[in-house]
Amino acid sequence: MTTLRVDEQPTTNPGRVHRPTLTSRPHVPTQAGSGAPPQTRRILMLSWEYPPVLVGGLGRHVHALSVALAAAGHEVTVVTRHTDGAPLEEYADGVRIIRAAEDPVTFPLATSSLLAWTMAFNHTLTRAALRATEAGSYDVIHAHDWLVAHTAMTLREHLDIPLVSTIHATEAGRHQGWLPEEMNRTIHGVEHWLAGESGRVIVCSGYMRDEVTGLFGVPAGRVDVVPNGVEPHRWRAPAAEVAKARARFAGDGPLVTFAGRLVYEKGVQHLLAGLPGLRERHPGLRAVIVGDGPHRSALEAEVRRLGLGGTVSMPGFLGGTDLPAVMAASDCFAVPSIYEPFGMVALEGAAAGAPLAVAATGGLAEIVEPGVTGMTFAPQDPAGLTEAVHALLSDRERARAMARRARAMVHEQYGWAAIARRTAAAYAAAIAKAPAFTAERAERRMAEGRSPVRIAEGNLLAAAGLR
Repeated sequence: MTTLRVDEQPTTNPGRVHRPTLTSRPHVPTQAGSGAPPQTRRILMLSWEYPPVLVGGLGRHVHALSVALAAAGHEVTVVTRHTDGAPLEEYADGVRIIRAAEDPVTFPLATSSLLAWTMAFNHTLTRAALRATEAGSYDVIHAHDWLVAHTAMTLREHLDIPLVSTIHATEAGRHQGWLPEEMNRTIHGVEHWLAGESGRVIVCSGYMRDEVTGLFGVPAGRVDVVPNGVEPHRWRAPAAEVAKARARFAGDGPLVTFAGRLVYEKGVQHLLAGLPGLRERHPGLRAVIVGDGPHRSALEAEVRRLGLGGTVSMPGFLGGTDLPAVMAASDCFAVPSIYEPFGMVALEGAAAGAPLAVAATGGLAEIVEPGVTGMTFAPQDPAGLTEAVHALLSDRERARAMARRARAMVHEQYGWAAIARRTAAAYAAAIAKAPAFTAERAERRMAEGRSPVRIAEGNLLAAAGLR
């Protein structure tokens, strides 16, 4: 869910995540262990983004998970980074939020300086997290992705409590198995370190479980598959807004929509490649590409090269109800990703009521059942994409039946209350098995010392048998 292409700036887009509102201050415990019922936990959550700081999907995930855990009775503290205008500490939706302010000597958040920025951020994050522990102790640390790894390790050793990590995506996966630069190899090494030192590793799909076990050597018994969730009601747009979106973008023909970060691995270039053929088969067809990112200028150039200026709209980010309305107005919502650990946007499109055409890759292949809840096609295959989209556009009744089944699937399988319960089960397993895991780590350290992470040459996914 997180991205390493950090050229795009954080957004405070309220249309994708509703900013938490202040609620009453919850009780903060003073002791861990037997002072709380066994089914509740005191959780110290670490994330590099959290509302109002949103870069990719990770911030939305951590926000929704934290709120759902709090609603289930757990005591959740999220430690994250600060942004102008946000309070350094607040209680919102039952969650305690502590934001780490940037130090006076700042590092630019850009690809070329990402590692330096991350280390500086982890210094401030660690200090903020240690301040959080002054108000009470915790049962478990939950770290989200490699950008908080150093803080997570420091807290694990300082507090002597179990560490659970969610690996939302891998650096090797983002680059189709290759680690082209020193920075990519370093990030892979940090991911390897974090996964290996965590009592439990949470991943969002069976596909990601295979990546974590294959790339990092984590035993499958320590990996928990917990899918991402979605709040269906937030993706139901009023009929008037849907009609307005249709009038704005569709014209007289069918409407195909994409929404997401404009980066290479999202595969928008393959959607554009398929549009000329679709336009021939469906006169008046329009497409709207919602979102922004570092690949935008290249995509705009491709639109011009293909002569699609009158067909494709690129409105950037859409806030409020605009995005759900566009999804609901669509005759096809396309997700042409090359790499997609889970595919949250497909669930959002389904919750909005859009017929789905998705690449059969990663978690997307586990979400959409071909011909039942949507159409699928091979990734990086514009011809296959064209046929999948054409199937939806040429049989509207069948497409809407699939959309109804997909919406029902979202309600039944991907609610955040269920996701919170499964996450809490991972915490319970980490706590129960902490003594054995600590002994195992100590034995390995005595035998091997602090051996560096060794990174193989060549394509890591191929070497692990994952492609």
